[in-house]
Amino acid sequence: MEAATKFTPNPGDASNSLARTVDQASAGAHEAINKVSDATRPVVDRIASGAHQAVDKIASGAGQVAESMGIKGEQLKDMHARAMDQGRGYVRDNPLMSLGIAIAAGFLLSKLWGSR
Repeated sequence: MEAATKFTPNPGDASNSLARTVDQASAGAHEAINKVSDATRPVVDRIASGAHQAVDKIASGAGQVAESMGIKGEQLKDMHARAMDQGRGYVRDNPLMSLGIAIAAGFLLSKLWGSR
């Protein structure tokens, strides 16, 4: 029988070399990440700042629109109340004329809707 010779490398040398390679690769990766992070940080900050400004402008505009809508709503309510008061006053002052207008309007509406 032939004697087989085994080659057994020194486990300390291989593991140390592998560990150094992993450490170097890790350090290189960290450096690359830091460089990319440092390079992109100003861009990200500008984008974030622009986004914040846009949101602030939109919120300000929406607040102004809401305030304007509230004012316009109140004005419309006032106009409606005045129109109702004027209509009641006209009917009170001219009951026969109001009745004639109501009959004529009803007749016209029935003709318009009846023709469809």
